[in-house]
Amino acid sequence: MTPRRSDAEQNRAKILEVAIAALAVTSDATLQSIAKQAGVGQGTLYRHFPTRESLLLAAYRDDVERLIGAAPALLAANPPVVALRLWFDRLAAYGRIKHGVAEAVHAATRAELSGVYYDRVIEAITSLLTAGQRAGALRPDLDAEEVLLLVGFLWRLENEDWENRSRHLLDIVMDGLSLRPR
Repeated sequence: MTPRRSDAEQNRAKILEVAIAALAVTSDATLQSIAKQAGVGQGTLYRHFPTRESLLLAAYRDDVERLIGAAPALLAANPPVVALRLWFDRLAAYGRIKHGVAEAVHAATRAELSGVYYDRVIEAITSLLTAGQRAGALRPDLDAEEVLLLVGFLWRLENEDWENRSRHLLDIVMDGLSLRPR
């Protein structure tokens, strides 16, 4: 495969950045509006992302990579329980984006992507839980897969007041995970 020119890479990155921001607001963002906000023509957008689904999948991949990559940085900058909660907050924001993407991407493709990232997400959660357990702040019987199931409600929250509801529900989850509830 021929390497992309730097301007082509910059255009692709800008399109993806704009798409991620637009999808965070609404899953109905049009390709035309994304191209316009990114400052590129529709031809440039379609060269990088030939279909709406390909753009949505790229946004999904980027979000998952950021989510996974956030765990070590959060642990380095915060006490373990704070890092876990901050990671859950990011997971909630990701859940909103995924909720919109799920409407547009075929189920088989979602399953394929979930399979690619599932183990890495479990590793990120495990690192956060282990740090909290070592600090004596989280219950010793926690399992990353069970915790992921527990926070699965984030993908099912309705749009109405989802931020306040997710924050409140995550507070309840954190109390349940804590060795000593807040």
